[in-house]
Amino acid sequence: MGLKTQVSEDMKTAMKARETARLGAIRLLLAAIKQREVDDRVELDDAGVLAVIDKMLKQRRDSISQYEAAGRQDLADAEKFEVGVLTGYMPQALSEAEIQAAVAEAVSASGAAGMQDMGKVMAVLKPKLAGRADMSQVSSLVKAALIK
Repeated sequence: MGLKTQVSEDMKTAMKARETARLGAIRLLLAAIKQREVDDRVELDDAGVLAVIDKMLKQRRDSISQYEAAGRQDLADAEKFEVGVLTGYMPQALSEAEIQAAVAEAVSASGAAGMQDMGKVMAVLKPKLAGRADMSQVSSLVKAALIK
């Protein structure tokens, strides 16, 4: 079963169970998927759906930090709930050691010599790690590996 189909099925389940908060989060996800499909005029595969979910997670995490800084814990809690729902659709996250091993492998595979080759290394890593690691963390690890 595709990821998009799974999200649709989960929406139906949430409707039947009258889980309004979960239903709202799933509807937001489906709307974002549909918007991306309309904008790009394509049918999203699992990788495209994961990219949409990853973008939504990044937005939610940013919102949480903004709400907490403003003292709006009620809004931060709502965003945290949505993060929990969205995280359920992401693949298993990689450990720190696995990410570092992938960075080291990508640096050697791309023949990177310094910071000017960071784009090459990230191009190798992005398809492998998309949805399974925080790409900003990966970027900082690549910088550290290239500076050495």
